[in-house]
Amino acid sequence: MSDTFLVCGLGSLGENCVIALKKFGVKVVVIEKNPPPNDTIKDLLPLIDLFIIGDCSDRNILLESKIEECRAALIVTTSEKVNVATAITIRELNQKTRLVMRSAQKNLNNLLSKQLGNFIAYEPTQLPANAYALSALGEEILGFFTLNEQKIRITKIKINQFHSWCNYNSLYELNSRSRRILSHYQPLQNLSSTFNQWNPYAKILPQDTIICVETEDHFRLFHQNINNRVVNQSFPINFLNRIKKIKIKGIKYFRDFWLLNRKQQIRGVVIFSSLITLILLITGTLLFKYFYKDASFLSSFYVTAILLLGGYSDLFDTFEPIENIPQWLQFFSLILILTGTAFVGVLYALLTQALLSSQFQFAKKSPPIPTENHIVVVGFGRIGREIIEQLQTLKQSVLAISFNSNIEVSNWLNFPLIVGKLQDSLILANLDQAKSIVIVTDDDILNLEVALMAQNFNPYLNLIIRTNSDNFSDNLTKLLPHASIISAYEVAAEAFTGAAFGENILELYRFEQQTILVTEYEITSDDTLHNLLLSDIAYGYGVIPIFYCSSGSYNHILMPSDDILLAVGDRLIVLATVESLKSIEQGKIKPKQWEIEILSVKSDIGIFEGTNAIARIIGCSLKLARETMENLPQTLPVKVYHHQGVRLINVLKKNQVVSEIHQII
Repeated sequence: MSDTFLVCGLGSLGENCVIALKKFGVKVVVIEKNPPPNDTIKDLLPLIDLFIIGDCSDRNILLESKIEECRAALIVTTSEKVNVATAITIRELNQKTRLVMRSAQKNLNNLLSKQLGNFIAYEPTQLPANAYALSALGEEILGFFTLNEQKIRITKIKINQFHSWCNYNSLYELNSRSRRILSHYQPLQNLSSTFNQWNPYAKILPQDTIICVETEDHFRLFHQNINNRVVNQSFPINFLNRIKKIKIKGIKYFRDFWLLNRKQQIRGVVIFSSLITLILLITGTLLFKYFYKDASFLSSFYVTAILLLGGYSDLFDTFEPIENIPQWLQFFSLILILTGTAFVGVLYALLTQALLSSQFQFAKKSPPIPTENHIVVVGFGRIGREIIEQLQTLKQSVLAISFNSNIEVSNWLNFPLIVGKLQDSLILANLDQAKSIVIVTDDDILNLEVALMAQNFNPYLNLIIRTNSDNFSDNLTKLLPHASIISAYEVAAEAFTGAAFGENILELYRFEQQTILVTEYEITSDDTLHNLLLSDIAYGYGVIPIFYCSSGSYNHILMPSDDILLAVGDRLIVLATVESLKSIEQGKIKPKQWEIEILSVKSDIGIFEGTNAIARIIGCSLKLARETMENLPQTLPVKVYHHQGVRLINVLKKNQVVSEIHQII
């Protein structure tokens, strides 16, 4: 298969695609109609094997690029019309070239995929949306996606002294049917460029960091148990904190309730009028009972109620002086009439407002601006809206900010939006109590300005900044070392590059300056993964298999067993880094550097079960496994990976087989 790749368009995305492709050691041909000055791409030119100036949709230009020899074409110009035309022309010239196109038209992309074949399209500004959204959540959740209606999380867990995992004897015990460990590192240690580089026998200690992937149901159950355990172990502290929180919430609720009634004057008047009316009703009942000794409390109540409802003439229907009723009681009755009339007027006004509101659909007001623990998204373009949608899916409180006064805003937004000038908008955003701010406008300088101003408002605010230039990203990292600087085109280029090699990139996430790619493989006869155990793939290439479906089957397995042997037509989804994808593409599997020494077995059943376990876990023949078990002590003549060997030893131990693992020096 040819190792030549064509890149059409040398903008920001095209430049990053060239850099990503050269990491795989392939030949790169570039077509650009309006090339930038040489001094701006001087570091890029040595990476390009053939640079052609011209229209990439032109048939003659494509023939000049030797398109018939290209394994894949990355069509990444900023014009969707040019991209579509180029894809169609390439398919006419080469039926086998893999087409990876830049496009935001989902329906058109689906139609082109069916028509052209071996085609996939991405929108580069939307690809990193998950990375921005999850960075805003802080350090715990690194990834969140759905496979066959099953939700899966990638989480980063910092171990404290109360954590239940400290009770495990070894790190490998954490792996289960619903969880896989990606990485484990202690303070001051660096994260590995591939997965499964952790020591299975390592003891879990406080201050350790563990990154794992697990199903959402397991995540909820586990973290609920952890929270309950921590509460039980630190009851006095939590009890005092809970009382304090209840007190603060009570004061805040009363304050907000009072402020709310001041703003909504009609409701305030209703409450005030109702209190006055109730006081007058009680007072009137007592006064009439006191003046008329023979009257009952019920009749006194009726008289007072009639006066409050405007029935003065029913009781005092003559102009002549009423000598048997004192003047002060008549004056009090007049007060009752006036108060009752005012109260009835307020009731009419409130009912009228309610009826009008139910009959006419007024414009829906934007939700109130959150006051604490919210995420601010600056930039209300396509990527900003995608980030907000992701955050709302994760049940986060979100506030959007746009500096474009001409923006078209729907009246039915289900999140607050501030449109205005920079300084005024940030003041209204309550940044001092916010959790994170995600800055994703199209202007790098504006993003920097917003980041610096946000840091002035809250030095501890979690900053996530979008950039469109690698050099600018490096400078920002030095200026704001604690911020998450994510280059949209650099991250997207890794997905485009992975797709160019035939893999389907389902999702991508970013953490610790690395990109995690959720990558789908459909196994073919010439695939580097064909006829390998999942354990060989996981530990040899440094990936995490999370989904498996055998050829012709509709049943899938999440977190599949290491013992599965891949065959043609099988479908496999893994978590991988760019380095892992590169290793898989080039077939550079890590060598096995451990051996198993089997010392003794206590029963014939142990021999039988041990033989099956050896053949199943390391993939050797049953004959070889049986010969080994029948001639103990003996070193297994097949080398293994460290994690693979540790698992075999534990299975053998359960079957009364004594064995040891040694590293080959």
